[in-house]
Formats: sequence, structure tokens, C-alpha cells
Amino acid sequence: MDHTPEHIAASVAAASGSGILPPRRLSAPRWRVALAAAVLGCGLFGLSTPSPAGTDVAPAAHAPSPATTAQPVVAHDLLLAGDAQRTRLVVDLNRAVEVRTFTLADPYRVVVDLTDTVFAMSGEAGPQRRGLVSAYRYGVFAAGKARMVLDATGPVRIDKAFVLDPVDDQPARLVVDLVPTDAETFRRTVARATAAAQATTAAPAPETATDARPVIVLDPGHGGIDSGTTGYSRFAEKNIVLEAALTLRDKLEKTGHYRVVLTRSTDTFIALGERVRIARKNRAALFISLHADALARNDGQARGASVYTLSDTASDADAAHLAEQENKADLIAGVDLSDEPDEVAGILVDLAQRETRSFSAHFARDLVQELKRTVRTHRTPLKSAGFRVLRAHDVPSVLVELGYMSSAEDLKQLTSSEWRDRVTDAMAGAVDAFFATRAGGPWRAARAEQRPAN
Repeated sequence: MDHTPEHIAASVAAASGSGILPPRRLSAPRWRVALAAAVLGCGLFGLSTPSPAGTDVAPAAHAPSPATTAQPVVAHDLLLAGDAQRTRLVVDLNRAVEVRTFTLADPYRVVVDLTDTVFAMSGEAGPQRRGLVSAYRYGVFAAGKARMVLDATGPVRIDKAFVLDPVDDQPARLVVDLVPTDAETFRRTVARATAAAQATTAAPAPETATDARPVIVLDPGHGGIDSGTTGYSRFAEKNIVLEAALTLRDKLEKTGHYRVVLTRSTDTFIALGERVRIARKNRAALFISLHADALARNDGQARGASVYTLSDTASDADAAHLAEQENKADLIAGVDLSDEPDEVAGILVDLAQRETRSFSAHFARDLVQELKRTVRTHRTPLKSAGFRVLRAHDVPSVLVELGYMSSAEDLKQLTSSEWRDRVTDAMAGAVDAFFATRAGGPWRAARAEQRPAN
């Protein structure tokens, strides 16, 4: 079949005559956008794959040959076409890839998981709107897995989902067709999906059962498909906080007093519940989650670092808003929250949680004092709110907002290696102070064992 621009233009003309109009340009040459419009009407190159009978979840598996699996698949272009009656997603790939698609509710989302794929798109992700899709995003979701999340304007059904091998000079293509459905049908479809994908990162196990050094879990926020805030800059929060976490890890490990575990050490998404599980599985003595804040445009000015602890009632409206935004991380990444376990109840857990919150408040105060000596802090640097990532009932936990990416002055510091060195020095000092005051704790025992004999 002829795939030249002239032939595509003719196909578009035929499609337009049947009521399907060419879509607007997103981030691809005009003739390829025309292709997307044409395939909506006539099927891509005359091929279409219906959904399996009895389900609206349309998995597409097109395995590459073993000879081509040494390097990850590259997704290099993305098109949206169609209208509120049918919307098509077309992703150009350097070769075919295994794909899985499913839907999630609250809010309405369509998730596309791709095996061992990296994104090198010519345009930026979201908030492009077209037809049944209000926005989309993509990124690394877990080891060996990339993810695209499409925000739907309402309940939708995955009508088709398939991958085509490259043909002549045309790349391999992932195609996903969405059509509207009613809310009840959508929810039944979600309920039938037996394996809505979740991040399954294995937590590193403690090195040895006899190692008495306390475990500190550092949690660089966001990652992968969830970039966090940008503060309307070219920088992403996920990268800034990862650099800070890696620097702090190196400083803590250099002391020899602690064992340090990171919830992520690369640009990978980790679900909020999984971050908490990593801390508990490693029997962490302290959990520090690192983030950076940003204000909306025309929402005033703010600067400086803040330290947050867990509370049922937020310390102020700003803390409540921040917790609400941070708690949306799983929704942004297309995680199914329906299987998240309920909070553990009981008087023993309640007592442990009270003690944990007391230790958390103690460390937060130490940390604020150290930060004040070294870097600029917010005018009210000690706050509390209902952050999901701080809810381990037996692990003292804090969330540190290093600064505001919406502030030009803070952003300059957040991206400075010299400032990063100073702020992590302050955090390491706060960690030392915290464990030094816990008499009889594992830190003191470890220090005693390391002292030379007289």
C-alpha cells in the first residue's frame, strides 16, 4: 500500500467526506497528523483488532524478535485524533513492543503499559486535549516498564488496542481507540480488570540481622511518570530531590553509623503505599521524604525550606493544600488504589503511633534548627498535615520541602551543588542529633562497639 504524503492526503480527503475531519497538529509533521485522521475512518493500513469478547480491557501483545531486545524500545512521536465519539492515540515506535491497557476510575483514566520502553517524544506531555482525552503524561513506571496515562473527559471504553510492525519506511505503531460508555459499564469494566498495574519495587532487606546500626530510609518524592512540580521552569522536582537524596545518603553512609535505604535511586515511579512499606519492611528508625514546593501563578510569593509531620488536622490551609497535592501522586501515575489496605486499627497500634509521632516531632524540631543555621527557611518552617507517605505507625517520619521552585531565588539554590551540599550537611547534623538523644538506642550501641579499646 502507498504510504506517501500524497496518498495520505487523498485518504484524508476520503475520510473528510465521510464526516471525519483532520485533527489539529500536536507535535508531528502535518502529513502524519493527516494519517491519524485517515486511520480513524478506515483502520490503520486496513487493519484493526477488536477487543476480546466480554471485556472492555484490550491488551495488546506484539512481541519483538529476540535479536532486537538488547536495547529498550524507543517511543518517539505521539498523535491524538478524533472527537467525542471516537478518539485515537497513535504512538510511533522504533520496533514492536508488548503492551497492556486498562482503565481506572476516580478520576476516569486509561493506562497504557509498555515493556522496556523509553520516551524520546518531540513534544512535551500534556495538557493536550483532544476528543475524549483531556490530558496525558508518560514516563518510567517501574523497572522494565514504562507507562502512559490518559485522563478521560468521562467514562470511556477501550475499543481497540494493538501494535503494528514497521512497514516499508513507516515505524512500528501502537494504536489505542477510545469510545464513550456509561458510568456503570465503566465501573464494571474496572472491577473485572484483575491486575491493574501497580509499582512492585522490592525493598532492600537489612544487611545482617546482627547489624545494630539504625536504618534510615530516604524517600526522594515523585519519579518516573510523576515529575512533581516544575514551578514553571525547565527543571523537574523529581530530579532535584533525587540529587539531594543521593548526596544525603553518601554523607550518612560515610559516617559508618547508619544503614541507608532509598525508596528510589533512579528516575522510577514508586507508589505512596510502597514507600511506606519499604520503610516498615526495613524496620526503619527514621523516614525522610524529600520534596520541593511551588505556588500557582498569581498566588503570591514564598521562599524557604519547611518540615512537615503527620497530623489528622493540618496546621494551616497551605499545609492542607500541599498534602492534598502530594497525595495525588498515585492518581497521576495511574495506580489502582482499590486494593490499598485499610489503616490498621487497635490499641497497640494507637500507642505505637503516639510514640512515633512524638519522635517525629522531636526530629522535625531538630531539623528545623539545623536548617535555620545553614539555609533559608519558610516563615513558618514547622508544619503538619495528613501526608499519606508519613503514615507508617511505627516509623518516625518527616517530609521536607527543600524550597519553592516558583521562586527564582529558591530555584537557583535548589539547582546549585554548593547549596545542596550545605542543606544535606544540615540534615545529616539533625540525624546525628536525633539519634544521640535516644539513650540506649541502637545508634549508641553501634558507636560503643566501634570505639577502640583502651
